[in-house]
Amino acid sequence: MTTGAQTPYPVRPRRSRLRVVLPLAVAAWLVLEIWLLTMVAGASNGLVVFLILVAGMVLGSIVIKRAGRRAFKNLTETLQQQQSGVAAPESRPNSEGNGLMMLGGLLLIIPGLVSDVLGLPLLVPPVQKAVSRYAERTLERKLREAAAHGSLGDAFQQARMHRPDGKVVQGEVIRDEEPGRAPGDTPQGPPAPLPR
Repeated sequence: MTTGAQTPYPVRPRRSRLRVVLPLAVAAWLVLEIWLLTMVAGASNGLVVFLILVAGMVLGSIVIKRAGRRAFKNLTETLQQQQSGVAAPESRPNSEGNGLMMLGGLLLIIPGLVSDVLGLPLLVPPVQKAVSRYAERTLERKLREAAAHGSLGDAFQQARMHRPDGKVVQGEVIRDEEPGRAPGDTPQGPPAPLPR
């Protein structure tokens, strides 16, 4: 039975651009990797492709292991210096590219030629410095933009108030505390019925 009032259609939240583009980019990357591997296998043979994939995995695991050891060594040296009361130096010459070196190793471990081509330059120290400077500048710019629009708490408040269905329930919590009872104590009797 209808009452004549039209039911509003629920408002679908707008999908972010990343949620649309990322699956398509991953699918295109996988197709490109498979196509390149078949082209290499057609130009030579399957053994060459297998050796390329195994070499990438071995080299990537060696790189990740080396970067992890270097990061752990830097961490233990820093902790020892702090415990002894010596001021730690601002930056170490070998501590800068550990994250990018691990990323390069991970890209080498992932089977495929495109990931290997992206991972190999990250093992070169000048490329690591250039990429880290670019990432640092980008992060600083994004943080400045976020600070100009308000704090993180303001962003959370806005996200909470503008729900996709448009409903906002406002209210406050009121605690009736009886004298002689601690603020955290709860009454032992049955709960009072909710008013309609």
